[in-house]
Amino acid sequence: MRIHDVAGVGIGPFNLSLAALAQPVDGLDVALFEARQEFRWHPGLLVEGATLQVPFLADLVSLVDPTSPLSFLNYLRERGRLLPFYFAERFHLPRAEYDDYGRWAVARIPGCHFGHEVTGVRWVADRKAFELTISGAEPVLARSVVLGVGSVPSVPEPLRRFVGDPGSLALHSADYLAHRDALLAAASVTVVGSGQSGAEVFLDLLRSRSTVDGLRWVARTPAFAPMEYSKLGLEQFTPDYTAFFHDLPEAVRDELLPAQWQLYKGIDAETIAAIHDELYRRSVGGGWPGATLTPGVEIVSASTVDDGFALEVRHVQQARTATVRTAAIVAATGYAETPTGPLLAGLGDAVRRDTRGRLKIGADYRVELDPAIGGALFVQNAEKHTHGPGAPDLGLGAWRAAAILNAVCGRPVYELPARTAFTTFGLGNGQER
Repeated sequence: MRIHDVAGVGIGPFNLSLAALAQPVDGLDVALFEARQEFRWHPGLLVEGATLQVPFLADLVSLVDPTSPLSFLNYLRERGRLLPFYFAERFHLPRAEYDDYGRWAVARIPGCHFGHEVTGVRWVADRKAFELTISGAEPVLARSVVLGVGSVPSVPEPLRRFVGDPGSLALHSADYLAHRDALLAAASVTVVGSGQSGAEVFLDLLRSRSTVDGLRWVARTPAFAPMEYSKLGLEQFTPDYTAFFHDLPEAVRDELLPAQWQLYKGIDAETIAAIHDELYRRSVGGGWPGATLTPGVEIVSASTVDDGFALEVRHVQQARTATVRTAAIVAATGYAETPTGPLLAGLGDAVRRDTRGRLKIGADYRVELDPAIGGALFVQNAEKHTHGPGAPDLGLGAWRAAAILNAVCGRPVYELPARTAFTTFGLGNGQER
């Protein structure tokens, strides 16, 4: 049986970046496997006008190898759109364009296998390789495995029994476009969550509903706050900060991460401004628009009533509760890392875990394994607890993929700069001058 050098589980932007950067490496055999039938990037949230929160250089390759034929600029060139992009002066891409770029790249990267769900990983000692079991297909062998299984929608406990129920209009924002027409027609809608997705859903409903009476936006955060976007603040998305975060004690990392929510859970200033502009427009002529925006509120419980749902909400600072009736709910409550336990069950206790049962992950994104296993297991976007808030960020994708390739090849296939930030994070050995 053929043994691949690298097998990637999941075909999202991060494993695509790995495969794209692997193309110029002579003799390196990389194969990717994905349960879905095609590449799509958050299709339920490709709302008209919605953009990425990172610049276009955060594509699959450019921040490591801008000469790659799989860069976004080369995509524009092949599409005949390079000059229109130049004149558009856009630094942040429409989400729909990034989705199209990803599908363009898939068509140019060999070894992408869609409709192949990897259900398990185990070590085969006599072959010195991992065996990946694939639903409905023959097993695959690989010397190294990279997990890029992405994330799954996260829903607050009080809403879980309703979200996804075909008999009720309650959904996660990941499925927004599929239910948009019903939400526009609903007598009332409550959007839960103060991140970028919640803001985009609320803005689209605000612009598109014939009336905004009954439109409500609630969130646990104390304010509908902007994402950190200052130049020095953004240096927390550099490899320098990632290395600093990784070197912190586990308890310190766990305490620090929730406090950094505005780095990855805030709203871009342009979206906040657009919401205010639309509310202002609807106030022309006197009176306040019927939409309600309330931060600092958490959902305590939920139940069904004749006209939809009754939500018991609690204002954290006031310590007051109230009941909100709504015909529809959109839970724009983010995503959680896809659990890897079932996938790695075949490796048993050979997988090292921290005090909370999470994967132990080295600085080079390698999962710590029993030394008896001779292969390497890496993760992409499953290491926020060890590498910090930049784990899901597209801007660090190419760097991480290059670091993994360097580790796989045992040599610097890609020369990565020793310093990437003006900020010095932490102190050295006590000899700072």
